[in-house]
Amino acid sequence: MSAIILEGSIVHYEVLGRGRPVIFLHGWVGSWKYWIASMQVASTSYRAYALDLWGFGETAKNALKYSLDEQVKLLDHFLNEMGIGKIALVGHGLGGLVGMKFASRFPQSIDRLMAINCPLSYEAVSSRLRTASPQELSDWLSNRTPEAISALSDAPKADIKAIAESMTGLQSDNLFSSFRSLNIPCLLVYGEKDQAITNPSYETATSTFTHQIVLDGSGHFPMIEETIKFNRLLTDFLALPSGVSPGELQMKEEWKRRVR
Repeated sequence: MSAIILEGSIVHYEVLGRGRPVIFLHGWVGSWKYWIASMQVASTSYRAYALDLWGFGETAKNALKYSLDEQVKLLDHFLNEMGIGKIALVGHGLGGLVGMKFASRFPQSIDRLMAINCPLSYEAVSSRLRTASPQELSDWLSNRTPEAISALSDAPKADIKAIAESMTGLQSDNLFSSFRSLNIPCLLVYGEKDQAITNPSYETATSTFTHQIVLDGSGHFPMIEETIKFNRLLTDFLALPSGVSPGELQMKEEWKRRVR
């Protein structure tokens, strides 16, 4: 286990590989742990980092640090302390929101964003995700395979206050609109069977540099439920030249079939 002290508190992270930096940020259910397979694939060409946000996994719990703004500060301080420059960011749910807000504040620091099952508005979030305990959420949203149980074993460690505080931030801030105006290449990925997040319409989500792909067989955790398919998409996205719209992925027949 690797850890760094930021603002006087422990932040847990893991790292694999060498190359350009890719940051993985988890969502409301679980921790860095469910990124392991994706990190292993990415690490063949990139240096892959995954960290636990404030209130999750092995990172410190402090109710004063649970806002989206504070999670963005955590990421910024982590990059500065580790000497990491411009990044590709892969965020799931909460991690996607942190990525969008980070990009709005530090647009020069992010090359591209892949946001998985990320709500584009407060209304897109199921009320159950806003009120249930972390363990209940894990039981509800995972397919309960041995792989999923292992990958989400840190779910009970989440502070429910951290989930609630991020929801408040989403409700009060039109994050997606601000982010989309930056023209940073962004791929929105949704599981068609996700019970927690309502998929946006293609017209609502897309723009010149923002594109959406729906994975037909996935729920809330495509990186666990359809690991091979998800990691192939991740690899294709990371391999796009800098500044190229993820819409170029539509040219591949495999992903063209999955664009809505």
